[in-house]
Amino acid sequence: MTCIEIRDLHACIDGRPILKGVTLSLSVGEVHAIMGPNGAGKSTLSHLIAGRPGYEVTSGTIRYDGRDLLAMTPEERACTGIFLAFQYPVEIPGVSTATFLKTAVNAQRRFRGKTEIDAMQFSKLIKEKAEKLGMNNDMLRRSLNVGFSGGEKKRNEILQMAMLEPRFAMLDETDSGLDIDSLKIVASGVNALRSAERAFLVITHYQRLLEYIVPDYVHVLAEGRIVCSGNKELALELEAGGYAPFTTHACHAS
Repeated sequence: MTCIEIRDLHACIDGRPILKGVTLSLSVGEVHAIMGPNGAGKSTLSHLIAGRPGYEVTSGTIRYDGRDLLAMTPEERACTGIFLAFQYPVEIPGVSTATFLKTAVNAQRRFRGKTEIDAMQFSKLIKEKAEKLGMNNDMLRRSLNVGFSGGEKKRNEILQMAMLEPRFAMLDETDSGLDIDSLKIVASGVNALRSAERAFLVITHYQRLLEYIVPDYVHVLAEGRIVCSGNKELALELEAGGYAPFTTHACHAS
C-alpha cells in the first residue's frame, strides 16, 4: 500500500527554486534512503512534507495515504502520523523531555478520538522505551535538549518517534555528529520500529548509517531532482565515487 506519493514536485524558498520536479513513491513497510550533495534539496523535501513554514510549492502534488498532504496543516500532518527527526534538534528551556512527550502523545490521542494516557501509564511507557536508547530518568527530567550532547539529542529524537509511533517517519541526517556507539544505538531504535505498517525516509550524506539501517531503496537527489535510484549497493557506489557523476545527467541503477 502506498504511503507517500510525490509527483513532479517543484518548490522554492524566498523565490529561489530548490526542488525541480521530484517524483517519489514510498509504500508501507519500506525504508528509502536519499543521498546527495549539499544544497540538492534533501532537507527541503523533508521539511516541506512535515509542513514547515517558508517553503512554497509551485507545482506538483504530495498524497499521504490517498489524501492531499499539501492541504493539511502541520498539526494535522503530525497527528495523522507524519514525523520528522531534525538534523539540529531544537532546545526548549523550561519544558522537560517527559512533559513535552506526554503533551505530544496526548494531543495525538485526542486528535484520533482516543482517551488520554494517564501519568502512571505514561511513566511506565516512556521508561521502557528510554532504557532501550540508553536514556536515564535524569535526561527525561531535564529541559528538552538543553545541555544535551549531539548524541543525546539524536537519541531524544528517536525516543519521540518511538513514543508517537508514526505512520511515515523521516530522519534528516540523524547520523550527523554521532560517534559509532551513538550511531548504533540510534539505528537500533529505528530498526525496532520497522514494520509492515510504517514507511521511512532516511536522508544522509554517508553510507555508514546505511550499514545499520539497511534501506530497500536508495535515491540520489541532485540539482533538485531524483536522478538515480537503486538498491543498497548504490550507497556503496556513492561512497567510492562521490556525487559528481550524478549531477549532470540522469541515470537508472538496478
